[in-house]
Amino acid sequence: MKDNNFRSKYFLLFFLLVSLVDIIAILNDNTLWQTISKPMIIPALMFYYITASKSKNKWYIIALVFSFLGDVLLLDKSNLFLFGIGAFLITQLLYVYIFSKGLSKSSWRKKILAFLPFLIFFFTLIGVLKPGLNEFFIPVVIYGVAISVFGAISLLKYLVKKDGTSLCLISGALLFILSDSLIALHKFHEPRSVYPVAIMLTYILAQYLIATFMLKSEKEILLKVDE
Repeated sequence: MKDNNFRSKYFLLFFLLVSLVDIIAILNDNTLWQTISKPMIIPALMFYYITASKSKNKWYIIALVFSFLGDVLLLDKSNLFLFGIGAFLITQLLYVYIFSKGLSKSSWRKKILAFLPFLIFFFTLIGVLKPGLNEFFIPVVIYGVAISVFGAISLLKYLVKKDGTSLCLISGALLFILSDSLIALHKFHEPRSVYPVAIMLTYILAQYLIATFMLKSEKEILLKVDE
């Protein structure tokens, strides 16, 4: 147990280190160090989760594997962009599957409150992006629907539980949506120099908060079982 605790702290530190290196590389427009550091971020987070978790949700681990694939593919934003979207689409679908459990009995009022803001945001963003999407219109719409559903489910979970654990999830979901929205705006609407750093900062924080939710919720379940 102590060895696992030590290893989890090591992997968390490594996650923070490679994330920092990647952010610095972006700020300095250093493509080499971005190529080295970015593919290490999610594996470090994955091993942090594996060593810190007592139950190890296999679907979450698979979701992180596809996030890693998405990160690698999006190193080439020209030729492999669609493949990167595909990898992250699978991540979002897995997140929807994992986090939707136990929400079927929530009230219709809460479901409407959870889905409405993301529905409005989705149509607003697609409206802004549409003139520049061209052949990417359908893939971006499909991905947008998936991540909007992920956001809505995360908000619904918070509305149902209203605790610190569910706050981690909705915060992570919102940051993930913000990160992906900035990618879309940067590629299809109006590129800005601040976007690349903002994209990675929000993405890194999002993935960390989702991992934190997983660990906290698993710990809560184990405590209930022990009782």
